[in-house]
Amino acid sequence: MKVFATRVIPPNGLELLERAGISVTQWTEKRALSAEELIAHCRQYDALLLASDNPIDRPFLEQCRHLKVVALLSVGYNHVDVAAANELGVPVTNTPGVLSAATADTAFLLMLSAARKAFYQHKRILRGDWNFSEPTANLGMDLEGKTLGIWGLGNIGYVMAHRCVSAFNMKVIYHNRGHNEAAEKKLGAVKVSFDELLAQSDVLSVHTALTPETADTFDMAAFKRMKPSAIFINTARGAIHNEPDLTAAIEQGIIWGAGLDVTNPEPMHPDNPLLNMPTVAVLPHIGSATVETRNAMSVMAAKNILAAFNGQPLPNQVTSL
Repeated sequence: MKVFATRVIPPNGLELLERAGISVTQWTEKRALSAEELIAHCRQYDALLLASDNPIDRPFLEQCRHLKVVALLSVGYNHVDVAAANELGVPVTNTPGVLSAATADTAFLLMLSAARKAFYQHKRILRGDWNFSEPTANLGMDLEGKTLGIWGLGNIGYVMAHRCVSAFNMKVIYHNRGHNEAAEKKLGAVKVSFDELLAQSDVLSVHTALTPETADTFDMAAFKRMKPSAIFINTARGAIHNEPDLTAAIEQGIIWGAGLDVTNPEPMHPDNPLLNMPTVAVLPHIGSATVETRNAMSVMAAKNILAAFNGQPLPNQVTSL
């Protein structure tokens, strides 16, 4: 059995596959594969380990129906046509759960960085502006006792909420389709309407999946319903917020600032005005980028592949949006 990986994958998962006698070919060039290249490679392999954002769409699936599994090295699968995969009999798996803590830590980092203007203050040093202290200049804001709003209180959102309650005694409100009873019982989280989430949050952190229903949710109309002192955090998917509207909202003082690990498009262009705003912190989609987390993700992806090759139930099969 042979596996094609669209990136060099972390060693733990690679070793697991190789110990099972599976040959793994990794794409080592520092450029993304085109759709045509990906199809051409996959025709020669039994499984695909997708560690990139190449679309797994109907044209790909129709030409690669022989694949025993498409194993994503991610929890998100908005780039996969799940309905077509189900129809054509190509199983798709992801890596849920193992990246919750690392991604929540990134959201926490962005929240604190935006609140204290940390990225901007660092740039002041690089520009040689750290030369005169003013008691009223470049002030940030405290987070103690503030209200954290979570949109999409699942595994990642829960860890983020726990961090915020433990560190800053923050109140937690959330908006979900259902109730998160664990968060309500252990963290005192309160479920609210989406309008209440916007109006009451001092920090609003997005942890929902990107779907046609969630795309572009945070536009100017949404930002205008938030507090002028609010911080918007997105570590989920960039298309959930409207980036020009977010830029305008911060420029016009409609909200305080933002922390982004995801942008739209990605990568963000280096002349994007958000990068030079004092109350904005932007990272290059590093939510799960720790040694421990990426190795755990690679092991989970490898186990999904092994299950497919052995005719066993897939541990983390994606079946619907």
